[in-house]
Order: sequence, then structure tokens, then C-alpha cells
Amino acid sequence: MLIGIDVGGTTTDAVLIRNGEVYSTAKVSTEHGNLLNSLLEALDAISRDVDPEQLERIVFSTTVITNLIAEGKTDRVALVLIPGPGVNPASYTFPDSFYLKGAMDYRGREIDPLDEAEIRKTVRLIQEYGFSRAAIISKFGQRNPSHELRIEEIFREVYPGCKLELGHKVSGKLNFPRRIATAMLASATREHYQEFVEKIRQALEERNIRAPVYIMKADGGTLPVEKSIECPVETIFSGPAASTIGALALTPEGQTSVVVDIGGTTTDLALILSGKPLLASKGAKLGDFLTHVRAFAVRSIAIGGDSVVRVKDSDTDAKLITVGPDRAGPAYCMGGKETTPTDALKFLGLIEVGNPKRASEAIKITASELGKSETETASLIVEKVSRMIADAVNEMFLEWEQEPAYRVWEVLQEKKARPENVFGIGGGAKGLIAEIAKKLGAKPVIPEYAEVGNAIGAAVARPTLTLNLHIDTEQKIYSVAEEGEIVSLNTTNIGNLNKIHLDEAENLATKLMRARARDFGIAEYAGEAEIVDSEVFNVVNGWYTSGRLFDVNMQIPAGLIPEWKRREKA
Repeated sequence: MLIGIDVGGTTTDAVLIRNGEVYSTAKVSTEHGNLLNSLLEALDAISRDVDPEQLERIVFSTTVITNLIAEGKTDRVALVLIPGPGVNPASYTFPDSFYLKGAMDYRGREIDPLDEAEIRKTVRLIQEYGFSRAAIISKFGQRNPSHELRIEEIFREVYPGCKLELGHKVSGKLNFPRRIATAMLASATREHYQEFVEKIRQALEERNIRAPVYIMKADGGTLPVEKSIECPVETIFSGPAASTIGALALTPEGQTSVVVDIGGTTTDLALILSGKPLLASKGAKLGDFLTHVRAFAVRSIAIGGDSVVRVKDSDTDAKLITVGPDRAGPAYCMGGKETTPTDALKFLGLIEVGNPKRASEAIKITASELGKSETETASLIVEKVSRMIADAVNEMFLEWEQEPAYRVWEVLQEKKARPENVFGIGGGAKGLIAEIAKKLGAKPVIPEYAEVGNAIGAAVARPTLTLNLHIDTEQKIYSVAEEGEIVSLNTTNIGNLNKIHLDEAENLATKLMRARARDFGIAEYAGEAEIVDSEVFNVVNGWYTSGRLFDVNMQIPAGLIPEWKRREKA
């Protein structure tokens, strides 16, 4: 027995999977002021008659982190940056930044020492400005974190109460601006995420559930909840990732689909190419910031079933319908105070939920303002929302088509092709997907259990794991980007240092991946790890090769748990 729960901004969806089949589902309101109550209500609705000892795994997906960032409700973070030479700090657009002297080169060798007097002055300034947290990021700190560690020591001495985040521990990948963004967001959301995890623990404890608990990541994989506390930013776009995996689980194997998840507050878009979700090659993007968070190529647009519908004047004196981007609570037909697309869908008989009398009242009010009939008004609202989502899909294709994986897919198709399906997930899917698909020239697909597709995606998603290994044979060190530590290289872990070849570097990466998988409690998936890419560069001093640099990227890719696959093939 497996449970999947998606905590969205409007509703919390839950599903119980039993022997590879959907056993029970639930959809309850998300009470942001009392999240524990929403979690308990969802758990009780799907598992009231189930012995807690029978539950084998529980997976949560959530938009908690994404919503905090999007709504600007995160904590302020002082960014202590050591950019070194080569880039003008004025080119960065990060808020609350403090720049320090000091630099490492790309191999982690110090080329400019820290100025400790400057550091102490900066720390006092950060304290005076009232910052309670800071992120310390050095340009090549992942290759040598000594500068970050020394600044941390000075912070502990001068401002011991400040909560600190170190860039090399958050991400060990190259690209300084992305590491800054990732560290900033990790610091800004950590305590909020810990509160969310605590609510999960309380809910499971109250219901005597002791099954292993996982969180859905942005790349469509699951992560043990204890590990997720170390890297809360990994859960951004957790909800869209769950809907993508849900679509993957509910459609025939190998198909190509645009996934359109229509929630109450937002609509999330993703793409599945021949049965494989498209990953964002540059990492998750939040607002203007690219991060090092591995994620599906998704987009959230501010339109959903509960978006506010308004009537406004136009330049031609004609009245116009606008939808969103704000939400003022539930739809009028669900007890709210404003007309929404959900009311239009209910009025036209396209969805089952909601009070038909209140839906008629809402549409009547809007129709009166617009000067049109009620049926015409409801149809205009549905047309407006469908057009907005279809236009967003077309805009998203401009981004998707720049992704290397998409280009490879087009080459394999031997022609420029668009997906065959528009796959609908979420409460508004039944009323809107047919019209959206028509505008995109694709086939609408709304499977059974589409309304809780996110929860299904969470329940049947398997773990994912990445490992980026960097080896410097001249300095006799290696590092794993995800671990944030520099390790001495010796004959025990690599063999002959002077004659190392790429296959030996890949063997070391495989060995480290197995160890990392064991540490995450997913050793059974280690055999499915695959090498994404690997490179080697010679280090030349004078006329001689004095060493080599190796980079190996491995992953356990996203997919479905074997139990669900077996049921799908049956």
C-alpha cells in the first residue's frame, strides 16, 4: 500500500495505491493557517479503514516553497560574495549583496587572500542592518571552500546568532550566479520548509503511521524527508513534477504529450517526449533567477479555476473579460465571493463540482456588467481561459525547442513535430482541455483520476539521484558536487594516478554513486544509474602534461516504481 499526497495552494489531493491499483482518492481544501488539519483530513479520507502497519511508503509533493518565493514571503538573506576577478559585480542583480576581496582560480588555488578586517567590518554591517541570515558564496568555492569556511568562523565570532548557508555545501557545480541564487533560496526557505516537514511528522504521528516518508523533487524523483531538510530548494516545482509523473503513469508507455495541470491558483505546463519528461538543461528558474536545482522544463502561469473574472472597459468602449492573475478565495459556486472560471464551467455543465444555483448567480452578475447573455458570458470566460493557456503553451514551446533533449528528439522524429496529446490534470481539466487541445491541433486526453493526478504522480514516482564527479590528478584531489567536500586522491580509490584514463574515472563515479544511493536508502536503484556525460582535459605546464581534469555526470533518472509498471503492462 502506497500513499501520495499533493499539498497545493488551493486543495490537498490524496490517493491510496493498493497492489498497483488506485484504491481510494480524496480532495480537501488546503488550510494555510492550519495545514495539519488538511493533512489529517486527507489521510483519513483515503485510509480510515486501513491498518497503518500495512502502509509501505508515503510521498508528498508540494508548492509550499514555490509559493513562498513567488509571493515574496521568504526571509531576507545577506549575500556575502567573493566574485574574484573577471566579472564586474555591478552586473549582478542579486539584492542585499556584500562583496569581499579574495579569489580562487578554477582549480581551487588561492590567487588573492581574504582581507579579515574587511570581513569583520562587513559582518558588523550585516548585523546593524538587521539581517538574521546570510549566505556565503565564493566563485570557485566548490573547488576550495577555505575562504567560505574562514568567513563562517568570523561570523560565529562577531555575529554568533546569524544563520549561515555556505555555497559549496548547497551546490558544487560551476556557474557562480546560479550557485548564488541556489544558496540564497535555500537560506530564505529553510525554516519555512522545516515547519512544513514538522506538520507532516505530526500528522503521521497522530495516525500512528510509521512508513518511510519521501518528498517529491523538481526532477520528478523522491527524496527521504530527512534528507530533504538539508536541501529544501530541491522541492521547488515539486507540484508540477508530480503532475508530470502522474501523466506519465496514466498514459500508454512511449507517448508524447503536453501536460496541462489546471489548479485553483495556477496552471502548470510540462512536456513528455516519447515517454520521457523533458528536463531543463539550465536548472529550475524562479522569476529572473536560474538555479542549480535539477528540474523538469516546466512553467507555472497565474491562471486557474479560482482566478478572479472581471469586466473592464476597452479603448473601443466595448466591455472586455479579464481573468486573473489573482485569486480571492474559492469560486463563487464553492462558497467564494467572486466570479471565476469554475463558475462558468459549472454553469455550462462542463464540471460536476460546485453549487449550480450559486454558479448561475455569479454568471448573472458578470453578464449584467458585460451586457451579454449569461450563456454567452460563460462561454466567453471559458474561451478566454482556454486561449490564455493555449498561448502559454505555444510560448513555452519556444523555450522547450531550445533544450538539447528536445532537439535530439526532433532529429529522431526526422521532422519538426509537435506532441500528439494534450494531457489534462487537475480540477479544471474536464471543462477546458478539449478546447485547449483544439487550439493546439492535438488530441485531448483526460484519464480516469485526472483530478488527483498530482497525488498519483507522487505515489508512483521512484527515487532519483545525481552525482557530478570532478578529478584533478595534478593536485591529487576529487570532489562530488552534491557532497561539497574535497577528498584526497590515492591509489586506493583510483589506481595509478599518473596513468588514469576516462574509464577509471567513470568507475570511481559508479562506486561513489552506489555509496550515495546506500546513504539515501535507495541502494536497489543504484544499478540503474547511467552516465550522462564525461570529459577529460590535460593540464599542461611548459611542454609537458602534468595532470588531467576529469568530469563525470551520473544520474538515476526519473520514472515509475516497478509495481505500477507491472500493473500498466498487465
